[in-house]
Amino acid sequence: MKSNPQHPAPPDASKRKSLPPVVCYPVETLPAPDMALLDTARKDMQLVDTVIVPPRDARCFTIPAGHFCRIVSIEGPQVGDLNLWNLNDLNETFFSGKTRALHGTHVSTGDQLWSSFPFMRPMATISCDTLDWYGWDQDGGSVHDVIGTRCDPYTNRLLSGDDYHYCCHSNLTRALASHTGKPLAEAEMRVHDVLNVFMLTGFTPDTRQYFMKKSPVRPDDYLEFFAEIDLLGGLSACPGGDCGSKHSSDTAACYPLQVEIWKPAEGSLKHWHPAPLNAYSRSHGC
Repeated sequence: MKSNPQHPAPPDASKRKSLPPVVCYPVETLPAPDMALLDTARKDMQLVDTVIVPPRDARCFTIPAGHFCRIVSIEGPQVGDLNLWNLNDLNETFFSGKTRALHGTHVSTGDQLWSSFPFMRPMATISCDTLDWYGWDQDGGSVHDVIGTRCDPYTNRLLSGDDYHYCCHSNLTRALASHTGKPLAEAEMRVHDVLNVFMLTGFTPDTRQYFMKKSPVRPDDYLEFFAEIDLLGGLSACPGGDCGSKHSSDTAACYPLQVEIWKPAEGSLKHWHPAPLNAYSRSHGC
C-alpha cells in the first residue's frame, strides 16, 4: 500500500512528483454510441421477459442483440454483481479492466461495456441510469464500479479463516452451471470480474484501498443497457445487501433484484447492426 517507505527521497523528488498526468487511453477518437438512436428505440418498447434474482443468489438470462436489459431494485437497497458473456461463444466475456481504462472507475449513461481479447468490441451500451444524479461524493465515491473483482470464498478464507458459500463468485458459478449444464469446475473458470451494479465505492485518499459505502439505490431505481451482441448475463444479489458494512454476510439485510428484457418498437432500429469484431482481430489476430 506504499504507506511505509523504506528509502529516503532523492533531492529532485518534488520535481519528479510534480509532472502532469497523462490520460493513458484518450477517448476522443473512440467511436461514440448513437445515443439519439437508443433514445428513440426506448420509446414504446415492450417488456418481453422478467427474471427475479433472489437475495444471496444468482440467475442467468439471455438478452438478444438489439434489446434492452434493466436491472431494477424492487424491495430494498441491494447491490448486484454482473457478468456478461457472448451467448454464442462463452470465450468472449465482459472485460472490466479495459472498460475501466477507457471510461474510468465507474460507469453510467453513454459508457460502453467492452469485451475481452481478441474480440474487443462493445458488448453493451449503458442507455439509462437513474442514479446518475449521485456523481462523486466528498470521499471520492461513486456508483456502478468496474474496480472490484467480486466477493469470493478464496479471499474470504484468507482474511477470516471461515468458509462462506454465498459469495457472488460462488453464486455466479452455480447459476452459470445450472443454465448451461456445465460442471461446476468448468463454469467457475468462466466467471469473471464484474460490473458492480448500484455499489458505491472508491479509494481511500491515504492508502488508496478499495472502499465501499451504503448504496444510495432505492426501489424502482434501475441501470439499463442495450445489447450490442447476443448476450448471456449472470447477476448475483450480493450477500452484503447495500454493502454498507460487509459484503459476505448472513446478517446484512438483502433483497431481490429484478432483471427485465425490453424489445424496442418495430422498425426503430432498422439501420442498426450488431457490433463487429475488433478491426485488429479481423485483420491480424494473434
